[in-house]
Amino acid sequence: MPDYKQMYLIMIQASEEAINLLIKAQQECEELYLSAREPELTLLAPSRPPAL
Repeated sequence: MPDYKQMYLIMIQASEEAINLLIKAQQECEELYLSAREPELTLLAPSRPPAL
């Protein structure tokens, strides 16, 4: 008979590792985003519609 408790524990441990890996990746991406320089914006003068 299969050892369901062992199978359950293996799946829970793997799920926890996967979640922790995703959390770590998200935190790294957030740090990269927060530490990035702000883009330099250039304002353009509004264009005038062509005369009819």
